[in-house]
Order: sequence, then C-alpha cells, then structure tokens
Amino acid sequence: MQSLQAKASEWSGVDAADAFSIDATNLFQKLGLQTFINLSTNFYNRVYDDEDEWFRSIFANSKKEDAIQNQYEFFVQRMGGPPLYSQRRGHPALIARHRPFPVTHQAAERWLHHMQQALDSTPDIDADSKIKMMNFFRHTAFFLVAGDELKKNQIQQTPCKAGSSNHQTCKNF
Repeated sequence: MQSLQAKASEWSGVDAADAFSIDATNLFQKLGLQTFINLSTNFYNRVYDDEDEWFRSIFANSKKEDAIQNQYEFFVQRMGGPPLYSQRRGHPALIARHRPFPVTHQAAERWLHHMQQALDSTPDIDADSKIKMMNFFRHTAFFLVAGDELKKNQIQQTPCKAGSSNHQTCKNF
C-alpha cells in the first residue's frame, strides 16, 4: 500500500524533498509574525468571498477570525517560529482536524488557487520563500486528500460484528 506521503507527492507533483525544503530555512525568522498574519488574512478573505457556494460551504461553520488565527499559528509553528498553535490547540494532527470536511482533489485545488493568490499579493514574501511555501502547501493539501480517501476506504471496509444480521447497517457503519 502506498504511503500518504507518496500519494501526496504523486498527486501534488511535488516530491517530499521540495515539499519539506521549508525546513532548510527558518521562514519565521526571515518573514516575521506579521507576514504570516497578513498571508492568512488575505487567504481567508479570498476563501470567504469565493464565488462558488460549494467551496464557501466547507468553511461555513468556522468564524473567519478563528480560521485566520489557526492558520497563521500553524504556519508560524511549522516554519520555524514558536509553537503558538500547539500551545493553544494541541498537536496539529492535520488529518484528524480536517476529517469533518470534504477534502477532495477539487477542494484542494481551489484552496491552492486562493493560497497562490494570497502569496502573490503578500509583498513581504520574497520569490524563493513563496516557491518553498507553495511546494509545502501543495504537498500538504494532497496529503490531506490522501488521508480523506484513506478514511473513506476504512469506513467502506469496516467488517460487521460477528452475529450481525443487518447487512445494511454493517455496510454503512
């Protein structure tokens, strides 16, 4: 069985070495907290204004301010800064935290579209950092898609309890 990382590399077109090149540079020190806040604010303004209802609906149960804070704290922590996200929310556990949402190929591409636009319109991020960040984001988005598909496959393959006579319940468990 192919690993989630391998699927993420295949589907994203970004190999793991490029995806994790963010670890070679402390982007938090290089860019600073305010840049991550600006990026996340720019991103979520685009997401919440998306023209497609199917995409906006993914975020309907989240307050935009909370989404912005969660994202920039995660980015800061993942890109060399203090563990802001973990201090407030615990381990990031990206697949588990995204489990309630439809993390499809289409949703990942739409998310990445908005992130690319947000990166392009955030002037405090240099070109090299944008490339490194986008490689990480693209790989991570498809890592989440792979995790979502694994979850769906596990649900479909859940065996029935011994002695159960309700086949419909077993299939939908």
